[in-house]
Amino acid sequence: MNQIKIIIAGGGTGGHIFPAIAVANALKKINPAIDILFIGANGKMEMEKVPLSGYNIKGIDIAGFDRSAMVKNWNLPFKLIKSFLQVRKIFRSFNPDAVFGVGGYSSFPVLKYAQQKGIPTFLHEANSFAGKSNMLLARKARAVMVATDGMDVFFPGSAIVKTGNPVRSEIVNSTVTREEAMEFFGLRLHKPTVLVIGGSLGAQSINAAISRCIERFADSGVQLIWQTGKGNLNSVDESVRKRKDVCITEFISKMNYAYAAADLVVSRSGAIALAEICASAKPSILVPLPHAAEDHQRVNAMVLVNAGAAWLVEDKDAQKLLMEKILELGSNPQLLQDFSKAATGLFTPDADHAIAMQILQNTRKTNA
Repeated sequence: MNQIKIIIAGGGTGGHIFPAIAVANALKKINPAIDILFIGANGKMEMEKVPLSGYNIKGIDIAGFDRSAMVKNWNLPFKLIKSFLQVRKIFRSFNPDAVFGVGGYSSFPVLKYAQQKGIPTFLHEANSFAGKSNMLLARKARAVMVATDGMDVFFPGSAIVKTGNPVRSEIVNSTVTREEAMEFFGLRLHKPTVLVIGGSLGAQSINAAISRCIERFADSGVQLIWQTGKGNLNSVDESVRKRKDVCITEFISKMNYAYAAADLVVSRSGAIALAEICASAKPSILVPLPHAAEDHQRVNAMVLVNAGAAWLVEDKDAQKLLMEKILELGSNPQLLQDFSKAATGLFTPDADHAIAMQILQNTRKTNA
């Protein structure tokens, strides 16, 4: 087999990092001789998570556009220039045959530089509403892998390949039983269990709503697995953290155990979180991030809502309505079953393999 060198760029959140790792694993499974290098943003979680998965990563100094405080963007052009210089140095050392971008602001200078040098580039757009960077990069990409129909309004139709969203193999192929999951989280086997995940960085509105109504979980006989997000654990009252019917943590490393334990999931509606929910066949209540670019989380959520797989609660209404919806849905076994069945129908298996094959079949070397 020829050795192919591939750079995978992007990150910032688990929604970008874990699919990237899934694709890297699929590439290695197809051709173990492939040499893979990740590029991410210094100081972001990919710099920790990627090495834990067995891959090398190089960091660049880049930041995203701050929509909430425009004044903070004054030095963005300087960071972009610096990142291009860093990318050039990495490329000269690694000499990639192809570059794959999974989104996140760190992917833009990497793929832009690759396109300037005539190196084949490939994109994955996880969301149902495309990001600005991917729209700009798509014009020169060999292929743009997407998860949903109707993406030709954002990308050249000839470049689009519908693959679905890659989900970590430990979730897709999970054999964890409910008994094992409950033992892992220290919870009771036969009690209804709600999994709350606001994303790897947390969700303030969801956390506030859960904290405010924690007693109602106990009164209703419901136990809770709660991922607060990085840096948010200390904001939860110590008495809540000590409760026996609540397992609370900043980050859940074994999400396959969390999904195995859950009867109902409360989540933001990032594309990969939704793919994992569907892969696990879990009914869900979704609270879209209101300030997400182009409101893409709402668009993502509506795919599940329209399919009868989820309910939507507005972020501004979370403290008022979220607990009521949890108890209403959780007390309706038939609706939970219907939501679960609908979620299963939305999952596209083997997306990681499909993406890997697109990359390998369109690079300037073959995998044989």
